[in-house]
Amino acid sequence: MKTVTVYTDGACSGNPGPGGWAAILQYGGKEKVLSGGEEQTTNNRMELSGVIAALQALKEPCEVELYSDSKYVVDALDKGWAVSWKKRGWRKADNKPALNVDLWETLLKLTETHTVRCHWVKGHEENEFNNRCDAIAVAEREKFI
Repeated sequence: MKTVTVYTDGACSGNPGPGGWAAILQYGGKEKVLSGGEEQTTNNRMELSGVIAALQALKEPCEVELYSDSKYVVDALDKGWAVSWKKRGWRKADNKPALNVDLWETLLKLTETHTVRCHWVKGHEENEFNNRCDAIAVAEREKFI
């Protein structure tokens, strides 16, 4: 199985407000950059959108090394929170409704196809690819301002 490295980030001006997302996929010395945005969204939706777009771009099942500065995404996947939310009818441990159910449904389905290992990186630090994703996501967000 191929191992693909993926970096993602989301950006939002206001929460909700205009937002953008970016993903950088790396495999075999090649790189693919994906990006997009929405006029009215949240930062967490943009973070999820970047991950979903990256996984949807893969043409076959892959092992994915996912790097994100979103604790929301990384913890929900790594710690099994999203799976638990789904099992509880999309309710969190405090019985409040989970947010972004539409995106989580899509992402969880993609994790059935791909083996995803999450790595949290501190945003706006020294990770070259996270910083590139941030700049691209901000540029996408700016299209709606």
